[in-house]
Amino acid sequence: MEKHGTYEWEIAESGERLDKEIAQFDPSWSRAQIQDWIKTDFVTVNGDRKKANYRLKAGDHISVEVPPIVDLEVQAEAIPLDIRYEDDDVIVINKPRGMVVHPGSGNENGTLVNALLAYCKEDLSGIGGVARPGIVHRIDKDTSGLIMVAKNDFAHQSLVEQLRQHTVERAYTAVVMGAITHEHGTIDAPIGRDPSHRQRMTVIEENSKHAVTHFTVLERLGNFTVVECRLETGRTHQIRVHMKYIGFPLVGDPVYGAKKNKLPIEGQALHARILGFEHPRTGEKIRIEAELPSDMEALLTKLRHKHM
Repeated sequence: MEKHGTYEWEIAESGERLDKEIAQFDPSWSRAQIQDWIKTDFVTVNGDRKKANYRLKAGDHISVEVPPIVDLEVQAEAIPLDIRYEDDDVIVINKPRGMVVHPGSGNENGTLVNALLAYCKEDLSGIGGVARPGIVHRIDKDTSGLIMVAKNDFAHQSLVEQLRQHTVERAYTAVVMGAITHEHGTIDAPIGRDPSHRQRMTVIEENSKHAVTHFTVLERLGNFTVVECRLETGRTHQIRVHMKYIGFPLVGDPVYGAKKNKLPIEGQALHARILGFEHPRTGEKIRIEAELPSDMEALLTKLRHKHM
């Protein structure tokens, strides 16, 4: 089947979700691609735009316009990578704070993708497109820690499905402002774009997505608390938004934290410490742990000294 063009067909039976019907029409189309096409008006039902969860009716006419691949130039850059795991299918990188994952407006160079293109050459999944080859999930620029990258489309589809099924283990260490008195907690609150500040996310009912974060207190340091946060879902800025929502914003967070940060860290004190997943090809359980970066260790040393 051609990779781009317009595909049309009629539904015989009612009941299927729009996104699932499209995925069944051509299994080579990834879920991420289909979701993107639906959101950007490349998919219509009877000439009208519908959401991904629209339940189709017998006789509905689906039209999918598959856009051509845009030949963008993303430069390979010889940037050192802290590789924690690698084989023919997957590579896991310990990303430093301050590095953007993929190129975008204002960040065309110096990203993880630029570095991966130089290191992996052609061995990256193409599903993410020219600007995001191999990228199956992301962590914020000023969050450090582990991120997995797919070296081929087979691995990419498997890892994305594991993320969708919430079977990937993702544990973060964070330092938050305030003294959390209880040992454990679960934050189940939907996250969407903040209507007042379009660059921010917030807990909101309208135009939001289900989001769940579990946290455990690791250490109490006066008016600061060290927590482990485990993601059940993976929404934009999820930990940062959820911890602010319950009154404990992350130390150093330039968007959701205090206006002034006098502590020795640039950006939010958040580190993706543990990453666990099922190997796409072998089924083996892969679990990797990355130690805290030096700036977070320095922050903790200072807070422990003040608390003595």
